[in-house]
Amino acid sequence: MAKVCEVCGKGPQFGNKISHAHNVSRRRWNVNLRPVHAVVKGANKRIRACAQCIKSGKIKKAS
Repeated sequence: MAKVCEVCGKGPQFGNKISHAHNVSRRRWNVNLRPVHAVVKGANKRIRACAQCIKSGKIKKAS
C-alpha cells in the first residue's frame, strides 16, 4: 500500500543520509499516516490521513 495521504496527497520525500565521514546514501522521510474513520461523500469510510490533515480539521471524523 502506498505511503500517501488520501486527503492531501502528501507522499514520502527523498534525500541523502550523510555520515560523519561524509559517506552518502539515499534515504526517505515517510509521511505520518494514521488510519481514521471519516465521513467521505456522506458515507463513513476508513481512510489513511496524515497527522497534519487530522490536526488542521480537513477531515470530518465519523461518529
